[in-house]
Amino acid sequence: MPLSYRGRARELLLAKGIEDYNFIRIIHKDGVELSGILIPRAELEDDKHIVLKLENGYNVGIAIDSILEIELLSKQREIRKEEKLIARKAPIKGLPRVPLIVTGGTITSKVDYATGAVKPYEKPEELLDLIPEISEIANLSYIPLMSIFSENMTPQHWIKIAKEVEKEINSGSEGVIIAHGTDTMHFTAAALSFLLEGLFKPVILVGAQRSIDRPSTDAVLNLFSAVKMAVEGPIAESMIVMHGSPSDEYTYAIRGVRARKMHTSRRDAFLSVNEPPLAKITRKSIEILGRNYNKRQKEGEVRAADKMQDRVALIYSWPGIAPDFLDFVVDKGYLGLVLAGTGLGHVPTRLIPKIRELTKDGIPVVMTSQCLFGRMNLNVYETGRLLLDAGVISVGDMLPEVALVKLMYVLGKTTDMNEIRRMMKENLRGEISNFLSITVFPPGDVSYV
Repeated sequence: MPLSYRGRARELLLAKGIEDYNFIRIIHKDGVELSGILIPRAELEDDKHIVLKLENGYNVGIAIDSILEIELLSKQREIRKEEKLIARKAPIKGLPRVPLIVTGGTITSKVDYATGAVKPYEKPEELLDLIPEISEIANLSYIPLMSIFSENMTPQHWIKIAKEVEKEINSGSEGVIIAHGTDTMHFTAAALSFLLEGLFKPVILVGAQRSIDRPSTDAVLNLFSAVKMAVEGPIAESMIVMHGSPSDEYTYAIRGVRARKMHTSRRDAFLSVNEPPLAKITRKSIEILGRNYNKRQKEGEVRAADKMQDRVALIYSWPGIAPDFLDFVVDKGYLGLVLAGTGLGHVPTRLIPKIRELTKDGIPVVMTSQCLFGRMNLNVYETGRLLLDAGVISVGDMLPEVALVKLMYVLGKTTDMNEIRRMMKENLRGEISNFLSITVFPPGDVSYV
């Protein structure tokens, strides 16, 4: 295995015959002894430190000037090697068929240590080589639909994914898994919730915060849990399955219209907003947590809607926002607006005349709250009542991103303002709650330390 380090760090390691992924021991000048795997460093990093993967899974950076002694313990190599890939097996008779639709993202990527960035696997099926137990519960097949980072997703991509899901479920798949980047996974999960009409089998989006070639990856548990939920879970909805804690204990299945990425890098980055997760999944069990969900059926037919109006904008209100900002958006051809207001769903009163003008011109304006948790209420303060009088559509506790996606879906079906208002206020996929329990906030089983 080549050595990625340069300069002084490289000289120190080469003198001891140490290469990337070797198991080594270091005695620090403070007397602390550390053992672990030497992790590669990007070429752009300095030559004053080395990185060690400890046995507890965490990385530690060590200044070479602080090292009293360094010793090679074993020539442990990188976990993954092409020549060790498990041979693809023929489908096992009697096991359910579960397709994995690959769209891209970290879960199908690996670290490029020349740059320090991640890049897609050339062969996405390599994922299975680290999770052989999946082959014991399902015949997992791969559908390389696209290979993009999720920030590049568009409504047309959502429709393409929905069409592929429709084909797979209607042809007998037990459930469908979608490998997806985490940044916009909650947008796609919400979009599929609406686009897949008559859904009767599980559709599960899964991703990773850390690529699968890293010892601290979350991809292994996430993907295994997704397959287990697709095969054994009783829930037929669009869901996200991701870590439920920082460690490899369990994952949560979160309803697609309730999921939100709430942390940039933690493995348990996704939370269920305003309701408990649908299920808690371990390697041995599935514990159902949600009370109301669409139940899996043996037979049915799902239809993927093929139209979404992508000229819809999500606008967060801020102190100082001016009415002409709304003019600018509409002048650019946007046909619907979702406002993420403050608190109970408020915007500066100076915007209200412009909102009234837009709604009279046939531009639907939907009001949500940027608070996320809790329910908006436009009947408490004067500003809210003026907004209702100006024609805004109040959607309860619906998340801003979900309202955006739903309005795209609704405008793909109708341009009639009365019908738009009716559909936006109707609870179609569990996106609006009739009742909010006091226990949903602060969210449980989450450490903020």
